[in-house]
Amino acid sequence: MTRSHINAGLVQASFSDDREKNWKKLTQQLEQAAEAGTELVVLPELHNGLYFCQHEDSKEFERAEPIPGPSTEFLSALAKRLQLVIVGSVFERRAAGLYHNTAIVLDKDGRLAGRYRKMHIPDDPGYYEKYYFTPGDTGFKPVHTSIGRIGVLVCWDQWFPEAARLMTLAGADILVYPTAIGWDPVDDESEQQRQLDSWIITQRAHAISNGIPLLAANRHGHEPDPDGKMKGAEFWGNSFICGPQGEILSQASATDDCLLQANIDLEHNEKIRQTWPFLRDRRIDAYAGMDHRFLDQASENEIEKNTGE
Repeated sequence: MTRSHINAGLVQASFSDDREKNWKKLTQQLEQAAEAGTELVVLPELHNGLYFCQHEDSKEFERAEPIPGPSTEFLSALAKRLQLVIVGSVFERRAAGLYHNTAIVLDKDGRLAGRYRKMHIPDDPGYYEKYYFTPGDTGFKPVHTSIGRIGVLVCWDQWFPEAARLMTLAGADILVYPTAIGWDPVDDESEQQRQLDSWIITQRAHAISNGIPLLAANRHGHEPDPDGKMKGAEFWGNSFICGPQGEILSQASATDDCLLQANIDLEHNEKIRQTWPFLRDRRIDAYAGMDHRFLDQASENEIEKNTGE
C-alpha cells in the first residue's frame, strides 16, 4: 500500500575488486541510513566490484551469480535486520551463456520483492556491456513493496524517456536508477562538464514530464582499464535526488562516499500532477510511429496502412 511519505535515500561510493570490503562499506552505509530513519536505499550499479565492462574478457563471467544467490542473501539479511527496502545490483547468471545486468529489490522483511533486468544495453568505448548482458525481458513494471511502488531502471535506461514514461503509466510512485557512469579522462574539462550536465538534465526532465520523484545512485572514483590500453574511467559521482518538478532535493559531489536522503511527499506529487497534467493531455491517439526504429518511407507506409489514414 502506498504511503503519503517515503523517507528515501541512496548510497554513492567507490569500489575495489574485493567484494568483502565492498560489502563491509555498504553495510556501514546502510546501517547509517537506518539510524537516520531512511526507509528506501538505492545502491550503485554493479557494486560488488570494479566496473568490469571496460573490456571484453570471458573470465569476467566468473563474477556472475544466480538470483537468489550470495548478493541476494547479503542484502536480504541487511534489509530484514535494518528494516530497509534496498535496491541492489547483480550480474545475474540466468543460465549457461545467458546473463543480465539486474536490479533486485529486497523488502523490509528480507523478501525478494522483485527484479528488473536492464533493458537498454550500451556498447561504447569503456562500456562494452553488450558482450556481457542480454537485454532485459521483465518489462517496465514497478516493484511493489511495503512503502510503495518502486520504478526500478538501470544506468543506460536513464537516457530513454520512454522507459520513465512506461514506469509512470504502470503506477510507479518513484523512479530509481542504480548507475555506473563516468568520464573518459581523454576528454577535456568542458566536454566532461557537458556530459555531466546532460546526464542530470535528462533525468530531471523525466521527473518533470512524469510528475514523479527520482533517485540516481552513481559510483565515483578512478578505475583503471583492465587491459592497460586506455586511461580507464573516472566515475563522476554527482548522485542526486530530485522531486516531481525536477527540483534538486539532495546532491553529492564528484568524489565522496556518502549517503543522500530526502523526504518524498507523495501527496505533493499528486498536487503537482493536478497543476501540470501532462498525463491528462497526452495525445495517445496521435503517437503512431513511436514503436518504430525510425520513420523512413517504409515505416510511414506501414503506419498509414495500419491506421487507415
